[in-house]
Amino acid sequence: MLRSTVWIRTGLASAITAFAFQMVGVTAAQRPVYKPSGSEATVEGVVSFVGQPPERKLIDVGQDPVCGHLNDKPRLEDVIVNNGRLANVIVYVKGQTLDSYVFTAPSNEVALAHTECQLSPHMLGIQTGQTLAVYNLDPTTHNTHPMPSLNVEWNQSQQPGAIPLLKQFSRAEVLFPVKCNQHPWEKAYIAVFDHPFFAVSGSDGSFKIAGLPSGDYDLIFWQEKFGEQRAKINLRPNESLTKDISFGPGDN
Repeated sequence: MLRSTVWIRTGLASAITAFAFQMVGVTAAQRPVYKPSGSEATVEGVVSFVGQPPERKLIDVGQDPVCGHLNDKPRLEDVIVNNGRLANVIVYVKGQTLDSYVFTAPSNEVALAHTECQLSPHMLGIQTGQTLAVYNLDPTTHNTHPMPSLNVEWNQSQQPGAIPLLKQFSRAEVLFPVKCNQHPWEKAYIAVFDHPFFAVSGSDGSFKIAGLPSGDYDLIFWQEKFGEQRAKINLRPNESLTKDISFGPGDN
């Protein structure tokens, strides 16, 4: 009798587990496309740097004389601080609310350019299915080599005046480096999201993420040298929330 009872309980538990997994699969496959309700919220703010910022190091570009002519004093872009404001911080949200929907990829391209023997922008966000357009704006050959873990890695060169490379990423992946094998000092970062709710802090440290459904979120800030910071936020319908944050030398 005991053996039968145990078997029934075990079998029932297995059936429930299988059913749950099946339902999760169906739910994930049938998530509706998000349609704005008109009551979306906004979060914005400023990323500051507290303390003495590190000096930006000069880059030796002697291996390519063209680069020396284009930019006679190139510097690393890992930390850019202007009047106490920190640029190139990727800011994005995570939350269960977003997991309930599919977000249509924007039709506009996101540009990444080799210009003055640097990759610009240094930090960029893109949505899955959105097109990345890579340009060579210099009179020298460049190479673009993203190094993702979840997406397909590729490595292509462009002669001066070449047409742009057009690429897409199919999986969310935050985030991975991009380099130029021709010029090893050239470096950028790409963050791929399955939603449009991300931003990069500008030269004045400001960021803005608009069109968010109301709900609870983790607001995440990532900087390549100083790492990650998080804040819990609750967005009400039509709310405009200001959330400032700061990094400092002690964060690295």
